[in-house]
Amino acid sequence: MSAPAAAQDSQTEQPVVAAKTHWRERLPAATPALLAYALVRIVGLLVLWAFAHGAGVDFWGLLNSRFDSVWYQQIAEHGYDAAIPLKPNGAFRPTNLAFFPLYPGLLAALTAVTPLSAPVAGLVVSWIAGIAAAWGIYAVGKEVRSHSVGVMLAVLWGLFPHAVVENMAYSETTFIALVAWSLYALLRRRWLTAGLLCAFAGLARPTANAIIAAVGLAALVAIFRRQDGWRPWVAIALAPLGYLGYLGYVAHRLGRLDGYFYLQREAWNIRFDGGVHTATSFGRVLTEESPFQFYTSTFLIVLAIALIALSIWDRYPLPVLVYSVVAVLFVLGAAGAYYGKGRYFIPVFTMLLPIAIGLAGARTRTRIVVLIFLTLASAWFGAYVTLDWPVSP
Repeated sequence: MSAPAAAQDSQTEQPVVAAKTHWRERLPAATPALLAYALVRIVGLLVLWAFAHGAGVDFWGLLNSRFDSVWYQQIAEHGYDAAIPLKPNGAFRPTNLAFFPLYPGLLAALTAVTPLSAPVAGLVVSWIAGIAAAWGIYAVGKEVRSHSVGVMLAVLWGLFPHAVVENMAYSETTFIALVAWSLYALLRRRWLTAGLLCAFAGLARPTANAIIAAVGLAALVAIFRRQDGWRPWVAIALAPLGYLGYLGYVAHRLGRLDGYFYLQREAWNIRFDGGVHTATSFGRVLTEESPFQFYTSTFLIVLAIALIALSIWDRYPLPVLVYSVVAVLFVLGAAGAYYGKGRYFIPVFTMLLPIAIGLAGARTRTRIVVLIFLTLASAWFGAYVTLDWPVSP
């Protein structure tokens, strides 16, 4: 065969090879992270289903019709309270004004355009947001260190002791998706995107103050260094809009400037005391017999402090450190619901970076053994907090 003919045959064969690999090349780099995250959460749900079936408890009801889920659905269907409701003796009842509006707003929108009920819509929003959150968490891990670290970070977030909440009709996954992608935008110096996503995060949960601080401080550093022109200024302006907007709405609703913090304190017995209640409860757990959930919270508090120290020592990027430190400080500084501290750490996925880096660098056999153990432990604990623990996980 002549050389020109051979060259022509080679050229005609190349598109066939490209066609065979085309679909793989189009898969996002995050695919392994998303598949692994989905796998560990499916295992957790299957274990919960098995325990619920054995106990004669409605599996779906555990996920979308209890505790915070009911509050969100009430808001989606009937709107917010006009004032703090009262008990017959004149004391305040808990009010749905404590719950930020983005998640119930998404439920209301979905039920308006589909035949889905509010409980089912809650799960649809939560599960889609969970995938978006895992993708964003992977992106942060990859940006901070590497692809394998991003994969491990997303999987570890799915294996958190209270990760069952990620599959419940709660607002956590919606909030964390916005936080993760806002952090990623900060790491890429995409100021407008970071500020806009942060503004939406401020409509999702009151703990958005941590991502607001991260956006604000990172933008101030850029301004001081004369980087990126006017964009950091806009990010600073955008970041707190959602959070302050809802605080303003509650203030107007209740007729007092501190309305949101007033209802948290008076109707929900939640306040910020700088860590006094946490320290007292921590000491009591170490010296007195306590419920198992309290021991879990105590362990996670110690772990969080250690991981934050490692993160500072390893000098992770400023937005990551600011978000981690501020978020953990607010968890520790909030008084009330000591049993819930573990769940409140779920949004602080960045504190898992030291573990993710360690696992990414470990031998394959070690990594598999550790992940299998964590998968089973997380699945069992998820069943415990939904079936045996009497209050919200």
